[in-house]
Amino acid sequence: MDALQKLTEQAVRVANSILTPLGYTYTLSTEPTEGEENGVTLMIEGPDARYLIGDEGDKLDDLQYLVNRLIQAEWEDAPRVRVDCDHYRERAEGKLLRRARSRAERVLQTGRPLMMEKLNAYQRRLVHNELAKMPGICTTSEDTDSRFKRITISRA
Repeated sequence: MDALQKLTEQAVRVANSILTPLGYTYTLSTEPTEGEENGVTLMIEGPDARYLIGDEGDKLDDLQYLVNRLIQAEWEDAPRVRVDCDHYRERAEGKLLRRARSRAERVLQTGRPLMMEKLNAYQRRLVHNELAKMPGICTTSEDTDSRFKRITISRA
């Protein structure tokens, strides 16, 4: 059994062990996580999606954290599992990147730096990678110990 297959089976087993006792109605599907070697994305779909997503994805983040911790308890250096529900993350990430590009375009027009809202590490990586494709734009993250940091977008 290869690593991707092992991770996929564990992710499905762990997600089912969390969601089934809670009484949620859902279907689970898996796919390789784009851009991550041996990463897996669990897609949860169903009528209870809004309860699994929570406010601004907070419950979905908690579920993803739990799935990863339970897998890591059995497989210490397991690749990360991404958990999405009714394509919420896909939509939210698209919206975040559109906001970041829009602010970068404003920075190019005005020459004045702009800041993004506080973002977690994954969101910051998405923004940094996306704006690195824009000529004339430079991004930096705050130098704090906080888990959530702001990115400053400025001219290069």
